[in-house]
Amino acid sequence: MQQPEPAAGVLYLVGTPIGNLDDLSPRARRVLAGVQRIACEDTRRSGLLLHALGLRGRLVSFHQHNQTTRIPALLAALAAGESVALISDAGLPGISDPGEDLVAAARAEGREVICVPGPCAVTTALVSSGLPTGRFCFEGFLPPRPAARRQRLAELAQEPRTLVLFEAPHRLVGLLEDLETVLGDRPLQVARELTKRHEQQVGPRVSAALEHFRRQPPQGECTLVLGGAAPTAAPAWDGEDLRQQLQALLAEGLSRSEAARALAARSGQSRRELYALLHHPDEGAPDEVGPDEAP
Repeated sequence: MQQPEPAAGVLYLVGTPIGNLDDLSPRARRVLAGVQRIACEDTRRSGLLLHALGLRGRLVSFHQHNQTTRIPALLAALAAGESVALISDAGLPGISDPGEDLVAAARAEGREVICVPGPCAVTTALVSSGLPTGRFCFEGFLPPRPAARRQRLAELAQEPRTLVLFEAPHRLVGLLEDLETVLGDRPLQVARELTKRHEQQVGPRVSAALEHFRRQPPQGECTLVLGGAAPTAAPAWDGEDLRQQLQALLAEGLSRSEAARALAARSGQSRRELYALLHHPDEGAPDEVGPDEAP
């Protein structure tokens, strides 16, 4: 027989609505109503959520700036027999937030951790995208700086699985521009306002989403579902055409190394050979490139 919830000394990870308040489960409501403290990212925002749900609870802030001191305090509360719930601003805690570290610390101390499932932007956006769902990978937020973001995208260029990304509204257009430059015009759905009245899915490709959001700046965090890399054979080597594509990438502001990496991802050619082509304009076939000419 399952023990009554919430139980003493247990850390509960409680999924909260990502938009529609009706998505809170009866079990989640019962746990939030009964725990002795609720750790949350923003006490004001979570206070409004609890008020809207007709719940009251002892809220304590828990975010990336105070987790060093807050984790020991929460572990001490669990050790003293308190029941503790962890929630995020929306969705399941522990995904792209410091809840991951709290769970790891609780497990390391032998504390019981129970997830009360609920809404999740990752799977909600994925299953409604129309893109393959059998195999996917979640990358969360990419690096905010353009150079680091492009490098990470180049590393993901050959990933065949569907990719799920998060992005803040003020960086969305920059990310879409980098997706088009580094990965090409792939299938894409950008999900906004999931489960809300004005839920929006923008696609069906990177170029279309980029055109849309250049006209209508986005509001609210976005979840992107991007098609994986298609298996293709490398085309025949055409030095002049490849050189022109490299020069176009350089004109867009990429460094030589970034341009070679981006074109390698798109063309299937060797990054080393493409980099060498930038330094040796008269280079012929790939087998003429030395082994030590790329960084």
